[in-house]
Amino acid sequence: MKLSSIEKKIIENSIRDIKDFPKPGIVFKDITTLLNDREAYGVLMNHLYQKYKEYELDFIAGIDARGFIFGAALAQMLGIGFVPLRKKGKLPYTTISQKYSLEYGVDEIEVHIDAFSKIPHARVLLIDDLIATGGTANAAAELIKQTGAECVEACFILGLTFLDGIKNLQNQTSVYAVIEVN
Repeated sequence: MKLSSIEKKIIENSIRDIKDFPKPGIVFKDITTLLNDREAYGVLMNHLYQKYKEYELDFIAGIDARGFIFGAALAQMLGIGFVPLRKKGKLPYTTISQKYSLEYGVDEIEVHIDAFSKIPHARVLLIDDLIATGGTANAAAELIKQTGAECVEACFILGLTFLDGIKNLQNQTSVYAVIEVN
């Protein structure tokens, strides 16, 4: 399922560019304006529902924190469970974690060890707002795999194609970006 040119424009026009954030030279893609635009958010969520309704998914896993917004809503629409992938130290039960590289250092995300255990070999869609270099997304896909589940696809609202994140993640799973930014 592809977005029509009108739908694509509605979503693109709802995303605000913030120059020099979080540091000089960066153009930050602010999705808060997409979230508070009823029409744009509706177009996006309907598109994601139509795309994934036939995937026979068992869970959606959202990356902390903006992936929670899209993932939980889509999981409810599809009638399946939602699993949060959180920054280290934020989950209350036994977890497994995966480290990943940042521009200046290392970070880590976690998932509950039993997050997908209700369904053996669960089929999981990974979702987040944006993929840039792909470090977090690769770590998240690896965590899903470590639990015994299958990451059938990783979905992002925005894909920064001028960076290697999509290409790198495709070594682990299929990748879909609703809007590609060159």
